[in-house]
Amino acid sequence: MTHPIDLLRERGFIQDITDEPALRELLESEPVTFYVGFDPTASSLHIGNLVGLMAMAWLQRAGHRPIAVAGGGTGRIGDPSGRDDERELLDESAIAANLQRLKDQLGRVIDVTDPERGMVVDNHDWLGQLGFIEVLRDVGKHFSVNQMISREAVRRRLEEREQGISYTEFSYQLLQAYDFAHLYDTYGCRLQGGGSDQWGNVTAGIDLTRRLHGAEVFGISWPLLERSDGKKFSKSTGEAVWLAADETSPYVYYQWFFNIPDNDAERFLKIFTFLPLEEIEQLAAASRREPSGRAAQRALAREATRIMHGDDGLAAAERPSAILFGDEPFFELDDETLMDAFESAPAVALPRADLEAEMGLLEIMVEVGAAKSNGEARRLVDQGGVMLNNARVDDPARRIGVDDLASETILVLRIGKKRYFIVKFA
Repeated sequence: MTHPIDLLRERGFIQDITDEPALRELLESEPVTFYVGFDPTASSLHIGNLVGLMAMAWLQRAGHRPIAVAGGGTGRIGDPSGRDDERELLDESAIAANLQRLKDQLGRVIDVTDPERGMVVDNHDWLGQLGFIEVLRDVGKHFSVNQMISREAVRRRLEEREQGISYTEFSYQLLQAYDFAHLYDTYGCRLQGGGSDQWGNVTAGIDLTRRLHGAEVFGISWPLLERSDGKKFSKSTGEAVWLAADETSPYVYYQWFFNIPDNDAERFLKIFTFLPLEEIEQLAAASRREPSGRAAQRALAREATRIMHGDDGLAAAERPSAILFGDEPFFELDDETLMDAFESAPAVALPRADLEAEMGLLEIMVEVGAAKSNGEARRLVDQGGVMLNNARVDDPARRIGVDDLASETILVLRIGKKRYFIVKFA
């Protein structure tokens, strides 16, 4: 049986690791409780967080117990890692709402139905009980300001920003380090994982746990998510792909994975699916033989969507994909899917009463900007270059009514091969 460390390394989950020989021996000798933290600083986790969740799931499948720490306490402070500016502090109601959604998303990837198998805990339960003097006396005395300042995230903020870093964010690593010490003392937690930008926090927690409890504990980190073109995906860059269906729909989620570059397909299959490595190698080979078939991306999109959104979410993603990218006319789609699919297309809103009274096709083409005049619109139709909801229109006198809608309120016009226009009748 593959050792858990080797399994994680083969699938791309290990960048740094502390005392690997001792951790190997521990993981072989007994079930190990480990944890990863997730701060509720947004209303949803994103695929960058999913890297850590998948690593947790693999360790759980290997017989070890995950603790997902929902950072109700640390989330009230804000981690300066990966930030060039101060995080906005959330109010209590926003934190409570984010925590509930975060817990739901964690439970889709790791089994937290039985505390013996895995659990979700909120670090506000213990951090919120600490007094300021108690933190300074029992935690702060174990930290060197020199070492704290030397951390890359802190040093960059001190060097590159006139306002520096607030004492609030500077103190973040004390609280995260205390999490490890508390989890060791309460649950026997011996291992912490996190993204590579958390390595300083991870090692601080190891050191504090040793100082407070004389315990030998360990840490691992995984690389931050990047594409082969160097593009990052995070809340900070505004490029996040969210795990919540109401923020990134299953259709968009599926399409994001389906459209990744060829160079990323095999690596992402290892990270974001539970497919065996042998099957991943076969899919990668098929894609190399026939890149246009996108076998690896299709499998990746299917499996990644199923993990986060279930079979129903996968069906909701695949059905419109088959319609939108097939040769048949669009039918029975919903407004959200069409707006997601054609988000970059010009769009206009027209009164629904006009559609109910029927509008001329040429009039609609001019209204949406597909043609400058009725004469130009007529020529485009006569030349066979006009598609309505993916069906060619050959009658310039065509009247358009409610029955022609592709969804509840939307028509999709295509001029030529690539010029799309969205008409919304509200």
